[in-house]
Amino acid sequence: MSASRVLIAEELSPATVEALGPDFEVVRCDGANRDELIPAIADVDAILVRSATKVDAEAIAAAKRLKVIARAGVGLDNVDVKAATQAGVMVVNAPTSNIVSAAELAVGLLLASARNIVPANSALHRGEWKRSKYTGVEVADKTVGVVGLGRIGILVAQRLAAFGVNLIAYDPYVQPARAAQLGVHMATLDELLAEADFITVHLPKTPETVGLIGEEALSKVKPTVHIINAARGGIVDEEALFTAMTEGRVAGAGLDVYASEPCTDSPLFTLENVVATPHLGASTDEAQEKAGIAVAKSVRLALAGELVPDAVNVQGGQIDEAVKAVLPLAEQIGAVACGLATAAVERVDIEVLGEIVDHDVRVLELSALKGVFQVLIHDPVSYVNAPVLAEQRGVDVALTTQAASGDHRSLVRVKLTLTDGSTVRVGGTVASPRQIGKIVEVDDFDVDVPLSDHLAFFRYHDKPGVVGIVGNLLGDAGINIGGMQVSRDDSEHALIVLTVDSPIPAELLDQITDNIGAHSGRFVTLIS
Repeated sequence: MSASRVLIAEELSPATVEALGPDFEVVRCDGANRDELIPAIADVDAILVRSATKVDAEAIAAAKRLKVIARAGVGLDNVDVKAATQAGVMVVNAPTSNIVSAAELAVGLLLASARNIVPANSALHRGEWKRSKYTGVEVADKTVGVVGLGRIGILVAQRLAAFGVNLIAYDPYVQPARAAQLGVHMATLDELLAEADFITVHLPKTPETVGLIGEEALSKVKPTVHIINAARGGIVDEEALFTAMTEGRVAGAGLDVYASEPCTDSPLFTLENVVATPHLGASTDEAQEKAGIAVAKSVRLALAGELVPDAVNVQGGQIDEAVKAVLPLAEQIGAVACGLATAAVERVDIEVLGEIVDHDVRVLELSALKGVFQVLIHDPVSYVNAPVLAEQRGVDVALTTQAASGDHRSLVRVKLTLTDGSTVRVGGTVASPRQIGKIVEVDDFDVDVPLSDHLAFFRYHDKPGVVGIVGNLLGDAGINIGGMQVSRDDSEHALIVLTVDSPIPAELLDQITDNIGAHSGRFVTLIS
């Protein structure tokens, strides 16, 4: 099998290629040049970009084998996430790679604005010594309003706390108790606007946040206020800010981002009390290296078919270790259930029971679906396209949780409802301490079978001699049995579950089924 091909479409840290490792064929192009990008993306498994490459619907449509788009940074303005999801392509970024760099720049802009560092520097370069003209203000004992108390907002607050400031914040998604632990008092936006001597913005750009600091907001601030935006352009209305500053209603501003970029001709750049930088929030050697390494690791995981915590079009985020240990089990149980189905799948119910439900287990739904569709279709199935495949095929999906789990500390159960009205139910658990996945339920049968690459299931009317017949036929065919268990339900029906070292040919499966008078014989392989 040929090595996976990874396209690096922009200049990235050398550590990126090192983090990818030797298992990939790396190719390069100028992603900003469409004539280079479109043919280059056609036959690669992954593409790594920064901000200059537009991975839009056209580019995604041209990519015949693309599995992952990796943005070495935070923003995804240049990636069509919806088109990628529809195509079953995972999109990943590096959400924490630049947070320290961005926070430090925001603090730098705030201090530069407070002390008139930029105009004083420019004057001295011109040979002008103007100490009195560039008198500034201290940050100590002032009120700093942090608009958006996410990861970067928290870092800014922590760093400014050392200056002896009064910290207030506006963020409707942060609990006051959590803010209090950080030494921050939560306030309404109007309260923050009225009280703050410095306002620093750290919100994502959404329809709700665009223009948030606009004419109305700027009518409520102190005339001595300094406004800092190192988050996203457009959150601070640049036209309204220019008007407020020229009218003396805002004392200073520090800006790193703009509504339209690149931006070189904003009226704000004509004002001496505006400190402006060209979107340098992530522009440190450290941030670029962190971003490159982070997305390289994500690409490795994605191309290995594993769940990527930083995937933006998959339920991601940090997965608890207890849940992570069950991910392979959920996928394998889904595959086994589908392998036992005798008709088309109409509905998939995933039940998660026991101690594990104390954690966020939504990702187990994706894992189980991935297992189901790996059996159903021949095309590659990922955590991204599994829900899409279910929707396209009209398969209903539901996840339920329950604290009680009977004899097991935790249990994952996949129930398939088929188009003929029948059902298939398979339950599994992870056994400590080696975290071995095993099947413990097949419909009404209780079993205890370690999951294996190759499994066979025979249902029959219980009678003597069946085990011998099965063993002899497999032995004659040179197929070694790894394990065997016989289980009986409340009637006289029995189930044999076998783990074998190699696949059972269809002809032999039929022969065994006929010779023991089985109601059904099914072979399931968990090797994708």
